[in-house]
Amino acid sequence: MTVAAAASPAGAQGTKGSVYAQRYAELCASCHGANGRSDMAGTPVLAGQHSFYAITQLYLFREGRRDNPAMSAVAKTMKDEDLRGFSDFIATLPAVPAPPPATPPDAARMARGQALAQENRCLLCHGADLAGGQQVPRIAQQHEDYLQLTLQGFRTGKRPGYTQAMSEAVGRMSPEDLDTLAYYVARFPGATAKPTSSPTR
Repeated sequence: MTVAAAASPAGAQGTKGSVYAQRYAELCASCHGANGRSDMAGTPVLAGQHSFYAITQLYLFREGRRDNPAMSAVAKTMKDEDLRGFSDFIATLPAVPAPPPATPPDAARMARGQALAQENRCLLCHGADLAGGQQVPRIAQQHEDYLQLTLQGFRTGKRPGYTQAMSEAVGRMSPEDLDTLAYYVARFPGATAKPTSSPTR
């Protein structure tokens, strides 16, 4: 992956950030939302996501290693500097809690989902708060439909991963358990409204 950040004067970082804030508003916000949390079906929450994770996904889209025609078309226009600029901006979007559900979560299903998260080492990589870190994504209160598609993708091998960790974790789970896990993570009660840390350079 050849997307190392180019060295630039400290004073230039603010200008660069404002440029990519504007470009995000023009190119990304219509699908992902101005604050990184869109209600569009199948569209992931970007708010609270980490720069390293974001840049890796953009790279995979650009190189055709992730299958999403719309994202690939956008990413193919990006230079390495753009991958860094967009990912650094995404990392500044605060993690905000999802809107309250119309109906309270099913207690039995939440308990089962929590057990599945513990049994299958989700907390080991994604953290007790499911906020992730570095190349591990924040998954707390991610959209349920997106989580379902992602987990099924890892299970079938359609979704690429850095290692075999995700494929091994979900490969032994039934589709029903994957849906229950997605249900739990999407309604994860521990998510709080706190800003992400500044991108690491």
